[in-house]
Amino acid sequence: GAVKLALGWAAWKTYLGRPDTDMVRCMGIGVLGDALRASSRAEEALPVLEAGLALGRRHWPHGEQAILVVQNNIAICLSGLARYDEALALRRNLYARFAAILGVSDEKTIVSGSN
Repeated sequence: GAVKLALGWAAWKTYLGRPDTDMVRCMGIGVLGDALRASSRAEEALPVLEAGLALGRRHWPHGEQAILVVQNNIAICLSGLARYDEALALRRNLYARFAAILGVSDEKTIVSGSN
């Protein structure tokens, strides 16, 4: 709740001055976005998560699993904003990608399919 959100803002403010290519800065954005989402502030979380996704795609395009995790958080935000069609389309895509990368029996694939 409140502590996670405070830590998210602290992480973002602490690492904001680092270059875009700094992994810790990218993780700070992710922590903030996840904290906002977990605090039922999906409207604020969505652009933060989208910024983190853009950074990940731009600087670490081969980090497919990390990108999928951020996209899953975006799907949760979309559901929280009652944008169910977009969330469902994204979740279906996520399941297909997890299955292709990890196989249908992997825990992450199964969890992705159950969301």
